[in-house]
Order: sequence, then C-alpha cells, then structure tokens
Amino acid sequence: MNIYDVSDRAGVSIATVSRVLNGNSNVSEKTRTRVLEVMKELGYTPNVFARGLGLGTIQTIGIMCSDSSDPYLAHAIYYLERELRNNDYDSILCCTGSNLETKHQYFDLLRSKKVDAIILAGSKFIEPKAKDNAYIIEASSEIPIMLVNGYLEGSNIYSTLCDDRHATHQATSQLIASGCRKIVYLFTSQSYSGTNKLKGYRDALSGHGLSVREEYIQYCEKDVLAARDLLMSLHQAGLSFDAVLTSDDTLAVGAVKYAHAVGLSIPDELSIIGYNNSDYAVCTDPELTSIDSKVEALCTTTINTLMGVFNGVNVPSRTTIAADLIKRATTKF
Repeated sequence: MNIYDVSDRAGVSIATVSRVLNGNSNVSEKTRTRVLEVMKELGYTPNVFARGLGLGTIQTIGIMCSDSSDPYLAHAIYYLERELRNNDYDSILCCTGSNLETKHQYFDLLRSKKVDAIILAGSKFIEPKAKDNAYIIEASSEIPIMLVNGYLEGSNIYSTLCDDRHATHQATSQLIASGCRKIVYLFTSQSYSGTNKLKGYRDALSGHGLSVREEYIQYCEKDVLAARDLLMSLHQAGLSFDAVLTSDDTLAVGAVKYAHAVGLSIPDELSIIGYNNSDYAVCTDPELTSIDSKVEALCTTTINTLMGVFNGVNVPSRTTIAADLIKRATTKF
C-alpha cells in the first residue's frame, strides 16, 4: 500500500496527501479527515525516511540508461535532469549496459532507495518476451514508471515516444522520390524503437512498389568504422546500392567514409540519411541529412507528464511526438 493508493481512494492529489502527512495548514479539515480515514482503512504507514524530509516523498527520481556514452542517451540524461531540477527534484542515475539481469539489479537498487518514480531512458529496457518485463509491471503498482521512447502497457506506466516508423517511412519515400531505388538500411538494435524504424523502411518500399531485399537490411554495431567496413564488404561482394539509410548518425558517418574510400560522389552517386540529428551530422563533409528524433521534447514531455501524475492530473499513458527530417548535403531532394 502506498501514497498513490491513498490518493486514489480519497479522491485527492498526491500533493494533498503529502500536505496532510506533513501537517500543512493549507488543507481543509474535511479533506484532512478524509485522507486520514483512508490511510487507516488501507493500513498505510508513511515511509519514515520520506516523512523525515518533511515532504511525504524523498523528492528523488531514479533514471536508468543502457549507455551514458551514447550521444543520444547522454543528451536525454541532460534534459531529464535539467527538467527535474526545474521541478525541485533530484535524480539518481544508473547505467546498466545491455544485460537483462544487470538491468533488473539496478532497477531493484533504485526501488530500495525509495525513489518517487523510475525513468527508463531509451527503448532497450523493453524486452521482446513479456515475462522479461514483469519486474517493471510489478513495480508500477507502487511507483510511476516513465519510458522515454519505449512502450509497455501498464496502469502506472507512461510512455513518451518519437514516431520512428513514420520518420523512416518519410525518409525512405524521399529517397525514392529523388531517384534512389537500391536503398541499404543499417540498424544497431531490435529494440522497440529499432523495430519501428525498420518497419517504416519496409512500408515505404512496399508502398512504392519496390521489393524488400533482405540483403539490403544489415545489422551493424554502433561504430563509424564498423559501418564503413560493412558497406565496403557489400560493395566488394558485388551488391549495388545508391542510398544508405541508417538508424543512427554514427552509422551514417561510416557511410560517408565508405563513399570517400571508393570514390563515390555524395549525393550524386550515393545518398545518405542518418538518425537523431546529433553533433555527428554537422561534423562530416558533406554534412548529413538526418532525422531529428526530438530528444529534448521527449524528455521535457516525460517530466511534465510525471509532474502531472504527482499532482493527480489526468495525463495520457502514451504521448507520441513527430520527428523532423533535416535536409543537408548528403541527399538530392
């Protein structure tokens, strides 16, 4: 039993419950009596540590990310912490890597710290098998779980998503409209976001009457030279292609290096589109056309939603934000 149960049963906001716990005078006697009666009915005992802070909460949010060295996630962490500070909340950051057991351990660590909510930054925390997500759903019965560009259905789980599928559909369609027909797609993961990006690419090809050739769909680790070498191996194997679309700017930089290595003119002979509109996009020559996945908007919306949850506001469990395609010098359209 927790503060959210008391809030729900009493029909008041979490902030009101906190004020009652702290003896705040800015609560009517009728409301105070109702909240205290519900606490008694539910057998709710406030956390001693939280009460000691005088807030009914420790004003701290747990943030988990798989890799803080990743430019996208590094920016996400910055924006999340900035917005939390603006709302007078502290944060605890855990970088988990990709191992499921390690993710689970860090998740339990944050719960043991009695954080007020947990934010999962990036889509790699949602596993393909439902049983592997059970620990997240179980925890949501006690605290809000916020997903940044990941989706999991649950009564106290809130997702803020970039429309990755539409973004890659649009990018692929633009390449086709500019005359490209043999489009290689490089991706780094089969996460929720990664799966939607691939679907958008496939949908666009099919929608324009082009066959989806599996040899054009290639997994690549998130590394510039790995992407360059993979494209080089495809070229040496005799695979012809006139465009490269990637799930991350890192791979698109590798595509630029590949084009320079084999003497292809960009974009006349090879068009390239990256993803995330990161700093990498303006560090190449020529500069990359890239999909802006709106990481700042995703994070700001996530924190606004969380504050709404804390204040008893009726907020959506799923919010989708559209991406933008930023045209630079690696495409002809």
